[in-house]
Amino acid sequence: MIRQVDDGLIIKIKIVPNSSKNDIILEEGFIKVKVTAQPIENKANKALVEFLSKSFKLPKSNIEIIKGDTSKEKTLLLRISDKEKQKAIISRLTK
Repeated sequence: MIRQVDDGLIIKIKIVPNSSKNDIILEEGFIKVKVTAQPIENKANKALVEFLSKSFKLPKSNIEIIKGDTSKEKTLLLRISDKEKQKAIISRLTK
């Protein structure tokens, strides 16, 4: 679900496009991220990156979808060199 690597954090999520609001939901065994954007023309992926960027106070360029571009299950790389910030994000995603 969440793995620390040299570049930062790798997280696996399930995206729920076309939701009523943007939200991060922790469920048993996975992280679900709801976005209001529709899954057409890459809008949901862009909304996902934008929402996570605001939620974790990271530049959008530091968030990369490394697997699952067209799938609901995605693997993301969050480029974070600050270990304290990594710990804060891990604790937020594993409450």
